[in-house]
Amino acid sequence: MAVTAEELGTLDIKKLLINQAVPASIGILFMSVNVLIDTIFVGQWIGSIAIAALTVVLPITFLISSLGMAIGVGGGSVLSRALGANNREKALSTFGNQIMMTLLLAVFFVLVGLFFSDKMLLLFGAKGAIMEPAKEFFIPIIISVPFLALCMMGNNIIRAEGKAKFAMVAMIVPAFFNIIFDIIFIKYMNLGIFGAALATAISYFMCFVFVLWFFIFRSELNLKIRYFKFNFPIIKEITKLSIVTFSRQGVVSILAIIINHNLYAHGGENAIVVYGIISRMLMFALFPILGITQGFLPIAGFNYGAGNYERVNKSVTISIKYAAILATLTFILIFVFAKPIVTIFTTNPKVIADTPEALRWVFAASPIIAIQLIGAAYFQAAGKARKALLLTLSKQGFFLIPLVLILPNFMGVFGVWISFPIADVLSTILTGIFLKREMNLHLINTNDGIL
Repeated sequence: MAVTAEELGTLDIKKLLINQAVPASIGILFMSVNVLIDTIFVGQWIGSIAIAALTVVLPITFLISSLGMAIGVGGGSVLSRALGANNREKALSTFGNQIMMTLLLAVFFVLVGLFFSDKMLLLFGAKGAIMEPAKEFFIPIIISVPFLALCMMGNNIIRAEGKAKFAMVAMIVPAFFNIIFDIIFIKYMNLGIFGAALATAISYFMCFVFVLWFFIFRSELNLKIRYFKFNFPIIKEITKLSIVTFSRQGVVSILAIIINHNLYAHGGENAIVVYGIISRMLMFALFPILGITQGFLPIAGFNYGAGNYERVNKSVTISIKYAAILATLTFILIFVFAKPIVTIFTTNPKVIADTPEALRWVFAASPIIAIQLIGAAYFQAAGKARKALLLTLSKQGFFLIPLVLILPNFMGVFGVWISFPIADVLSTILTGIFLKREMNLHLINTNDGIL
């Protein structure tokens, strides 16, 4: 059932969350399956070293394209609250400014990436035998990044409108085309890792075509030329909230640099292959929890903007409960089936031997991450940028990066893997403290409003 923006403030929270989270989860699932199958094809048809090349390149491209995601999430919060307050003019102006910001920034950073490609690849860990396949994969991907950035931005706006099923399709489209073209280019045309890159680039463009179609023919946001002019108060508001998402991706990219260099130093190229498999599983296995987080954002943002604080409180509680149950099930499945999962990716005996234990350690604290994810998302939906930024950066920035820098010096490669659950526990405790205080002060006595 499609939901209008106004129904975000009236429908039953449980039904509404399911309505928004299920399509978001399916979309993330397809996106994750896309990356997963891409890695499987590359590992089985090209070789395990190609997985290491993907592990080096993708953090760079996602860092640039995450500008679109950041502007989409930050602007989506502004837009949701504007729709909740029945301020359609501000919603339309916000969307127009998001498009211009995304396009200008993505093109600028793509040009920077092309100009400094060798230095960037070295920085992100393309050492030894990894460099050549990484360069071959990098160029087609980086050229297509503006399309991916616009897709990421547009997808968040589609969801902010309450059109979760269309947002789901926007994530399925690139997955479908990437898998088809992977088979054609890698298996049948024998184009190797360049074929994998070409397939991915085409899939980004096809996603952009679908998102463009949606906003022309199906969106409630009927943009006119007058909305395509810079509105600096709105840009400031979008930027303030976008920094949360972009900083998180920036920290993730810094983390990738540190992990790749540490793994290469202590375990060589095979250790980077192990992390490549684990990082794909982190995206894939947590798709339902991320889907609930995505579904929660427009509900919380709209009701916050409308002053329905009791509904905001209820959405927080229900979202954490559902996400925690799913995270626990994910942990059990990973723990039991770790080795069979790894054999899907590669036939390299060393990688197969080393990955299962590492995978279990990385997922060890996953049952408690719902508090961290939903808690940080609440502050972003409510427009509380500083707290959202603090909590969003807490896992990777405040805990995981220092742990990865310190522990491998004493524990080798295992020090990298054990850093993940420790960071999960610490960031969850921090988020729980902030969220508990927020709910006690601002979301319980709904007659007093929110300070």
